[in-house]
Amino acid sequence: MSARGDGAAERVLAALRRRGAHLVGADEPAAGGTPVLWWDNGDYPGRSRVTATFAGGERRLVLDTGGRTVDLSRITAVWRSRPSGPRAAAAVTDPSHRAHARLQAEVMLDGVWSLLDARWLPGRRADELRAHNKVFHLARAVELGFTVPDTTYTNDPAALAEAYEAAHGRLVAKQIASDRFEVDGVQHRAYTTVVTRRHLTSRHRVRHEPVVLQPYVPKAVELRVIVVGERVLAAEIDASGSRAARDDWRHYDNDRVRYAPHALPADVARRCARLVADVGLTYAALDLIVTPGGEYVFLELNSNGAWGFVELWAGLPVSDAIADWLMDGEEQ
Repeated sequence: MSARGDGAAERVLAALRRRGAHLVGADEPAAGGTPVLWWDNGDYPGRSRVTATFAGGERRLVLDTGGRTVDLSRITAVWRSRPSGPRAAAAVTDPSHRAHARLQAEVMLDGVWSLLDARWLPGRRADELRAHNKVFHLARAVELGFTVPDTTYTNDPAALAEAYEAAHGRLVAKQIASDRFEVDGVQHRAYTTVVTRRHLTSRHRVRHEPVVLQPYVPKAVELRVIVVGERVLAAEIDASGSRAARDDWRHYDNDRVRYAPHALPADVARRCARLVADVGLTYAALDLIVTPGGEYVFLELNSNGAWGFVELWAGLPVSDAIADWLMDGEEQ
């Protein structure tokens, strides 16, 4: 389930084809091959129709893509990659009507998806949303024994000043919700910010929205750990040579940043897999730091975090891991 042009979905589709699967409506079906449907919920309700019927003590769930009818009871596994979100038909031009249609479509899809007897990656939508919450998953990480920086979530200016002093002036601030946001039609992202005394002079502004505060953790390398089911893959990111990406590798200064596979200690790998399972997910991208002393420090969990860059630049076989997980759904 993803928008057209999703590069990650294209890579997983290629891996599925190598395993004998075929894309419905595009490939010639192979004998005994697994059918794969690529659908974007942005086609609903504008171009697709979904019907749930309850009659005679039975239910029927049907997706009509406009060119093909799918009995949803046959679905064995669903990967929710990067769907674009329900959209009304172009003929619906009034903004309030379009918003209302989207709301109704979201409720309908949530209900239908909850009834599918299928495995979900990264997980059921409710579990995904809960696990993505930084307050929730950090508490679980602490319970599992991860090393975690002293962390404060607050919109209290006094708490910001206290955290700054406790960190001896080496404090970073992050968003609680790391998703992109829009200002005047332009997409923006807030990056990790090193807090200075100059910031403290305007600390009253923090009361307008909560932030995450942590002491700056010295790092040898940063890690992006990908968990797919019980499989754990890790890439190290060395941004020490980049002024732009040193405090936040999401600046992607690739000419000055080194990516490589990383062999996690067995206990850290097990803890990563356990955390993902415990928050109700089958996939997540975890961010950790390895300190100069070799300590592994947990930062956060991203319930549907990006992985394409670590496959491309560190060589991690993530698309193969996802394809294997999806194909395993036939055997459940």
